Amino acid sequence: MLGSGFISDFYCSAIQGQRSKDKVIIAASRSEDKVKDFAERNHIPEWTTSLDEAINHPEVEIVCVGLPNFLHKEVILKAAKAGKGVICTKPLGRNAEEAYEMLKAVEDAGVFHGYMEDLVYTPKTLRTIESIQQGAVGKVLWARSRETHPGPHSEWFWDKEQAGGGAILDLACHCIEIARSFIGKEQKPIEVMCWADTQVKPIEAEDHAIGLVKYANGAIGQFEVSWAFRGGLDLRDEVMGTHGTVWLNHFLRTGFDMFTAPGQSGYVAEKAESDSGWIFPVGDENQDLGYNHMFNDMFTAYEKGIQPQETFYDGYVVNAIMDAAYASVKSKKWEPVVLKDWRGLPEGAESTAVLEDYDDQHYLIKEEILPGGKKKIILKDKTSGRISEHSV
Repeated sequence: MLGSGFISDFYCSAIQGQRSKDKVIIAASRSEDKVKDFAERNHIPEWTTSLDEAINHPEVEIVCVGLPNFLHKEVILKAAKAGKGVICTKPLGRNAEEAYEMLKAVEDAGVFHGYMEDLVYTPKTLRTIESIQQGAVGKVLWARSRETHPGPHSEWFWDKEQAGGGAILDLACHCIEIARSFIGKEQKPIEVMCWADTQVKPIEAEDHAIGLVKYANGAIGQFEVSWAFRGGLDLRDEVMGTHGTVWLNHFLRTGFDMFTAPGQSGYVAEKAESDSGWIFPVGDENQDLGYNHMFNDMFTAYEKGIQPQETFYDGYVVNAIMDAAYASVKSKKWEPVVLKDWRGLPEGAESTAVLEDYDDQHYLIKEEILPGGKKKIILKDKTSGRISEHSV
């Protein structure tokens, strides 16, 4: 385990508590005090302040990267050179160039690699993906994902150079990959329109952003992210298809509401701002935030010699989309997603239009039940283009 911060505690808890046979055998961090305390807290037998020592430990099979963004490339290249499997927290890189270099390193070395995009592994998200693939909502036209909270835990997040960006790098990476999973990761992202600004925090990076990602099949992925949202961690997704809709709420209002006048006196949930009044505890954060399913997928794939659901290639595509988002923020225009390596469907492989036949002569525009029980049908003539309505 490389890193001893907030996310690494979640990782250790899920790794050592899910399948029981998986063990963290050494932890590494730049701070001796932090890594020693981290190792004791998570029952890790060895710890070190040398990242190289941990990566090259003879018993290590997989290196788990929970480090700040600016250290990802350095340690991943070392892990690949050492022939170790490597799984990395999001975002993969500070930009697509870094991500592509890491992708090529692990693929050239032939080592196992996984992109730890935990929010794609939440039980609700996995069930939604399965339902979409089974045709439950028809063709996905629009996927919206929102992550907002009062801001990240560690100081390096707030430094634009170390992090690579602000709320987009930190949060939109989640939202983009969630939307890709709903729309279909085989669909090529084409262009991005994005607004971002620094509205509240005294930092150089953006603390708020809203973006649209257009895909080759005409679908739109929308992300809404903020480090200035007050009230805790808000995670919501929405999917609109030609034949159905899905609404997901992963945090805050999930059916577990508690009022406490004296206060709970302690940790409530990630990013919670208060432990008194109305609070929203979480039953099992490892489960609800996707960590359990994520590590189960990663380690099962490793054992079977196959790719996990999320690989470094996915991390690279997400970084390329975020690069386009940052370009759009500057230009205030739609900006192309530049991919050196595209492995999905070619552009134009799927029609962007969805036309539903009513009969041989007409397309169906809409049907509805009116007060009194009659059905109204609105049709378009395939030849003349004339639109007409009929009561049944």
